[in-house]
Amino acid sequence: MPAFDFDVAIVGAGPAGATTAIALLRARPSLAGRVVLLEKARFPREKPCAGALGARGDALLQKLGVTVDVPSAWVEGITLLVSGREAAATPGRIGRVVRRIEFDHALARIAASRGATLRDGVRVEDVRDEGASGVHVETSTGPLLARVVVGCDGVGSLVRKKLGQGPGRLRAQVVEVDTRPVAADRDRTTLVFDATDRSLSGYAWDFPTIVDGQPLVCRGVYRLKIDGEADDAGGDVAAKLDARLRSQGLDPGTCKNKRYAERGFEPTSRVAGGALMLAGEAAGIDPVTGEGIAQAIEYGSLAGQFLAGRLEGEGAVSVEGWDDALARSRLARDLRIRTRFVKLFYGPDRALVERLLTASPDPLFVGCQHFADQPYDWLKVGEVVATGAAGLIGRRLASALGSRATG
Repeated sequence: MPAFDFDVAIVGAGPAGATTAIALLRARPSLAGRVVLLEKARFPREKPCAGALGARGDALLQKLGVTVDVPSAWVEGITLLVSGREAAATPGRIGRVVRRIEFDHALARIAASRGATLRDGVRVEDVRDEGASGVHVETSTGPLLARVVVGCDGVGSLVRKKLGQGPGRLRAQVVEVDTRPVAADRDRTTLVFDATDRSLSGYAWDFPTIVDGQPLVCRGVYRLKIDGEADDAGGDVAAKLDARLRSQGLDPGTCKNKRYAERGFEPTSRVAGGALMLAGEAAGIDPVTGEGIAQAIEYGSLAGQFLAGRLEGEGAVSVEGWDDALARSRLARDLRIRTRFVKLFYGPDRALVERLLTASPDPLFVGCQHFADQPYDWLKVGEVVATGAAGLIGRRLASALGSRATG
């Protein structure tokens, strides 16, 4: 029997990694001291991110007995701007905007207090699954041997590469800045999404935020690259952000750009093999909006519960069933819907979808309910689905008849 240093090594101590540890140790307290979180940076570490955390993420943490108390800008609703149209829904508190430098550090500390071994400033350099001999993890501070490795290491995931998965066909480029509020800003308790630029497979945003105790606005541009689209298709995100800042009366030269990438969820991607498994952005997040914090928490909650049922005995472990367990989850169902929506919203039906989203506040209201984990108004859900289906069927029928008439 190999002398395992840890039962579980989690690569990445962000929300997905920390929540995986918390959920696993809640289910199996006997594993205290047997779960290690490996984080390449030292906490508190900066993490570029718009920071929108839906209340459903906090609700999942509360089920694990966790409250992350950090400075937050509370959010009451969502506003959507598209091609001269506007829709808004403000059903009340639906979430908050947090700073990842504070949120991730607090959540990692909670994981450590529950029995996880937190090693920050430790870079994972290689992972080798050697079957019955366990998983050999080479780190910047020396090797360790684990029964299972969970890759929560984000968009550039080493563990994902070891599973033979490529970078994916849904990759996003993102740039953001923090600025003072301006007179043109709408209600500063809402998340504003601006998708008026149809040359952009994405959107611009203005989110309220708290930086060093001061109320500021996080502004940015999100651009989704679909199926290996060229880097310069639709224009550079930084140039688009600069132009938008000028239109808002802000000087881009005084702003510090933070650029980063994201990976969208793809239903056919493999997320487990042997004793290696993926969670969080390493597995994929919402490709339409790039929302990831609440999803990372849900990934971690599911991964921890899954592992609790696999770590019987003392020998090597297979996590091959993680693919099926994830596919059956609410999280995967939600992400599959969002992945299908990519071609709908960013494809030839975009104008129609924009009209449907802004014809009434109902679509955004339903979106707010999901973001906040509030009980759905099923009448509104039914009306949104029926209206959308009728509009798409009508458009495609008209297109088909037009093609036949001119053919």
